[in-house]
Amino acid sequence: MTSIQRTAVLTGATSDRGIGITTARRYASQGWGVVILDLDGEKSAKVAADIGNEFNVPAFGHEIDVANEGSVTAAYEAVKKETIAGILPPVGALANIAGITSPVPFLETTLDLWHKVMDVNATGTYLVTKAFLPDMIEAGWGRIVNMSSVSAQRGGGVFGKVPYSAAKAAILGLTKALAREIGATGVTVNAITPGAVDTNIRVGSTDEQEAAINAGIPLGRNATTEEIAAVITFLSSEESAYLTGTTIDINGGSHIH
Repeated sequence: MTSIQRTAVLTGATSDRGIGITTARRYASQGWGVVILDLDGEKSAKVAADIGNEFNVPAFGHEIDVANEGSVTAAYEAVKKETIAGILPPVGALANIAGITSPVPFLETTLDLWHKVMDVNATGTYLVTKAFLPDMIEAGWGRIVNMSSVSAQRGGGVFGKVPYSAAKAAILGLTKALAREIGATGVTVNAITPGAVDTNIRVGSTDEQEAAINAGIPLGRNATTEEIAAVITFLSSEESAYLTGTTIDINGGSHIH
């Protein structure tokens, strides 16, 4: 068994082409224990077991509905039980990756859609962070990385529209305010704002939409999930200790400011 010191918790990390699963594998390759939290508990457990076996690290999977406080509490308690038993090392990083998009024109949106997108993206980030943060503060060390989007900065222009951009903008405000509030505790809070990434979240986009998106990217292509994962794991490292309240752009130059 590799000598393990900390565990990384990831939400939304079971999609085969997702940022989450790639990031989980990168954490594991660096010797972190890994916790996979997603809607499908069985798949979460399987993905965690596969990663744990491949990289010889402790791993655990559990179901979570990030928009439901009871579900978040149950997931936290399940993880805590594993750490208390010594099966997992203490949680040192939280990557809030779970999210949904909304490629619906504003006047066609419904209040239900608005709430769903806000609940999963923004409220989910709030609930999961609130659950895992106290243990990090008690330990005097922690890294929280929140998934926003270039859409929050540009006002859309990628795939998600108004509810998605609004929810992702809320995450930026949460990140900055929380970083300021808890700065003295040893826990850092940062956000990343990916642009177009080759993941399943854009299933349903047309070739014309993809061509238009790439035309606005100076590098002329989507990001890979590996490129996003590299930044998340850096923000979870010892070397990132003096970064908090920051927003790291990963957009190939599509938003330069």
